[in-house]
Amino acid sequence: MYRATDVQPDDTYLWADTSPTDSDATPSLPLPEILVDKRIQTVYFMLGSAALLPWNALITATPFFLSRLTGSPLRATFSSYMSSSYTGCMLMFIARATATSKQNSPSRRFFIATGSLTILVASLCLSTFIFVPPDWFFFFVIINAIGQAAGAAFLSTAVYAGASLFGAPYMQAVMAGQAAVAVAVSGVQVLSSMASIWGATPDLMDIPSEFGNTKAGVAEAKAARMFFGISTLFLIATFMAYRWLTTLPVYKARVGILEQQAKALSSSSDVEERRALLSSGFDMDSSDNKSQLWRVFKANIPYELAAFLGFTVTLAVFPPITVSIMSTNPAVHPLLFSAVHFLVFNLGDFAGRYICSFPRLIMWSARRVLTIAILRALFIPIFLICNVQRTSTEIISPIISSDFLYLSILAAFGLTNGYVSTLCMLGAPSLEHNPRLKGRREDVDVAATLASFGIISGLAIGSFTSFAVRAVICDCNPFRQ
Repeated sequence: MYRATDVQPDDTYLWADTSPTDSDATPSLPLPEILVDKRIQTVYFMLGSAALLPWNALITATPFFLSRLTGSPLRATFSSYMSSSYTGCMLMFIARATATSKQNSPSRRFFIATGSLTILVASLCLSTFIFVPPDWFFFFVIINAIGQAAGAAFLSTAVYAGASLFGAPYMQAVMAGQAAVAVAVSGVQVLSSMASIWGATPDLMDIPSEFGNTKAGVAEAKAARMFFGISTLFLIATFMAYRWLTTLPVYKARVGILEQQAKALSSSSDVEERRALLSSGFDMDSSDNKSQLWRVFKANIPYELAAFLGFTVTLAVFPPITVSIMSTNPAVHPLLFSAVHFLVFNLGDFAGRYICSFPRLIMWSARRVLTIAILRALFIPIFLICNVQRTSTEIISPIISSDFLYLSILAAFGLTNGYVSTLCMLGAPSLEHNPRLKGRREDVDVAATLASFGIISGLAIGSFTSFAVRAVICDCNPFRQ
């Protein structure tokens, strides 16, 4: 999308737009080259990682959670319940965060959300040392997931709004950071899984255990403990990096307008400040704010729908269904195969986001992006003919019996997920390539926030859809406890 045209000695460089424009995305405003500060770009990379870290920490720890639910009837549908709880609640929280995005300080949101997420992830790390009854553990994880959903929702809106005001290179850094943290977490899981299962038998995680028996799930607990601990440390580092960012003059110049808006709305007596903000082109009235949200939402429906459908398909099968697909090689430990499967998807997702940095691979056409998002639904029946472990005693031979072929399909699934989501987040708030914004610079942060709302909506609906997809492979009611 952009290329560096000149490297400056003070960690900054110029990015010039060289991307071809599709027929339905004629530039509205010819904007100048963007001066990019690599230090700030790195911070937004970290912010993107922090925004998606809670979700990745939860789904990557699925083998550990399942090991603690051995013998419980909740084990079979735990993945669907966890993803549905997280994404469903996050949808409600992000709806609230989006509706009040103009009335709250981005920095205040970030600090409170990040602090809360740090405590919640640290508590999951501590849970690897403690054994409780399966039912208690189930509700602990679900409540923890709901708390993380709230933190991630308010954190995401603050990050997307700030990145959109800085420009496309920073938004791309956010998207790349989201995928990078998934790769890092799953990579750590693979390494820790290899170390944990050294000398273990492949059926270790299937050994039934009584409460307090530490022989079952030891490998899973060690793996989860490591990446929960690393995740906690990373959130602390991100907190400190953002605090440094807010002290920079360039941050105050670009994102400071949102801080001023929040301050003006919280102090209705400050009439002069409200008038100053209104005169600068930013509407502060609550009713007008809702009107702006609705206007931008209607204008950007193709991007928002593409983001929604893309993640609906993804969460319908990943991880609730894909985690139940086992290797056809009995010598491969289930924990290791599960860890590798997460890594393969996340590498594909990262690659899909990374290729958006190449101009010839960018699609600014919202219609084409929407078409790709719809076609991704074909992946669902493909996964169902792989080596899915069903609950029935009937042995069903998989049509796709090759582990390599399955992992290749999974990589393509991840690549298209990252590609579609990045195109949506880059195109929706782009004044250069999205004529639907009609050159309104005050709509940029709103467009980015609404596109992220489409992503979260897709995550939520996809999670609930996973119950129906799982019903196809189970011989029982998926809602049965």
